[in-house]
Amino acid sequence: MQWTLVIPLKPLARAKSRLSDTADDGVRPGLALAFAQDTVAAALACPAVADVAVVTDDALAGRELAALGARIVPDEPRGGLNAALAHAAAVVRSSRPESALAALNADLPALRPLELARVLNAAAEFPRAFLADAAAMGTTLLAARPGAELHPAFGPDSRARHRTSGAAELPLAEVDSVRQDVDTGEDLRAALALGVGPRTAAAAARLLIPGQ
Repeated sequence: MQWTLVIPLKPLARAKSRLSDTADDGVRPGLALAFAQDTVAAALACPAVADVAVVTDDALAGRELAALGARIVPDEPRGGLNAALAHAAAVVRSSRPESALAALNADLPALRPLELARVLNAAAEFPRAFLADAAAMGTTLLAARPGAELHPAFGPDSRARHRTSGAAELPLAEVDSVRQDVDTGEDLRAALALGVGPRTAAAAARLLIPGQ
């Protein structure tokens, strides 16, 4: 099964506020863009991925991610993360109603294409399925097979919310790169330990990160 990934990205100036312990206001937008670029590049290299749609209103991010091969969908609802994902899913399925869809976080800079393929292939066994993040509280990927709606419920405790919504949790081991999103300095250190993409590596090299 081939998947269309929907990746949400808020305006870079407002992204990654929880990284303030590691990166100041002048650095965080560039880090957020680097995370998204490495995430999109890895996703497009995944053999299970047909294409990637990024939902964002950030002009710079839109240009940079389109240059990598992503389709850019404007965030017309401007009603938050779940509204943006539902809108992008509707846009994709308006032209391809039988698309298999998966929402993927934009802050997975260590993402490895073959690990993502393992997750998507496992998700194909269920109408809806999700992968918990490294902290075991959130969600990094939510998938919907053809004929099933995405019904995103991202936000605080999204692991429990997606489970309650009827999505199957994927109990996969050795897919750390798909679980390791980056919200804090500790998360960034964990991603660096896994091995991040080239844009994040370059951006992180300009930071003084204890333990790096």
